[in-house]
Amino acid sequence: MSTAVANDRLVKRFEKWDIDGNGILEASDFQGEAARIADNLGRDAGSPEVQELLAAFQGLYEALAEKAGVAPGSGINRDQFLTATGNMLFQEGEASFNRALSPVVKALIRLCDDNHDGEIDEREFRAWLTAVGVPNSEVGDKFRKVDANGDGRLSEDELLRVLREFHYGRLDVELLG
Repeated sequence: MSTAVANDRLVKRFEKWDIDGNGILEASDFQGEAARIADNLGRDAGSPEVQELLAAFQGLYEALAEKAGVAPGSGINRDQFLTATGNMLFQEGEASFNRALSPVVKALIRLCDDNHDGEIDEREFRAWLTAVGVPNSEVGDKFRKVDANGDGRLSEDELLRVLREFHYGRLDVELLG
């Protein structure tokens, strides 16, 4: 794994989440990203699933702000974000990564899980990825790469593994757009 690849992916993540382009990640950027995903999925902003996604993104912002050492409600600049996420990935490890991102993955599953089985099938995965900006033509191949056990369904654990592997530079399947 290349630290340079991981760093490039974190820079891309920062730029994507910096919705207003001011060079600072604020709670409003995270709320905007959650709202954009929900809107792209055609979900009602007041639905429990969308509210769960908004809360999960708020929690992610707060966890990153704490790791970056900034006061609640303050912005996280790019260097602070890279340091905080780099520490989470390379020093604190898998458990820290899972604590930060598990609520977001759970909320995304609930938002996309039309048949309410607690997992994502290929059709639901397609909706998720296109909602975060992945071209529809790339989704089928990505699903096959992600569905490691070949059962046609993706669990929270499988999706967290993919996010980790992507950010460690070991897998080229991006789930957060």
